[in-house]
Amino acid sequence: MAVIQVILSIIYVLLGVAISIVILMQEGKSNGLGGAIGGIAESYWSKNKGRSMEGTLEHFTRYGAIVFMIITLILNILLKVQG
Repeated sequence: MAVIQVILSIIYVLLGVAISIVILMQEGKSNGLGGAIGGIAESYWSKNKGRSMEGTLEHFTRYGAIVFMIITLILNILLKVQG
């Protein structure tokens, strides 16, 4: 059981660092004053966001956070069982 805990802990730390880096790589959502006054126009990039680099980063953030929470719960259960 200790081997599983060590492996999950290593994955947990690496995933936490990866999520932090991916979040910092993402662009801001606000367009500033120009976007608020002029309105946000639908463009080719906004319609195909899922296929862009930004869309990929968002998907990794979403699924990485889910896996991060699951590993947190598993590690917590393993610690409760041990002690």
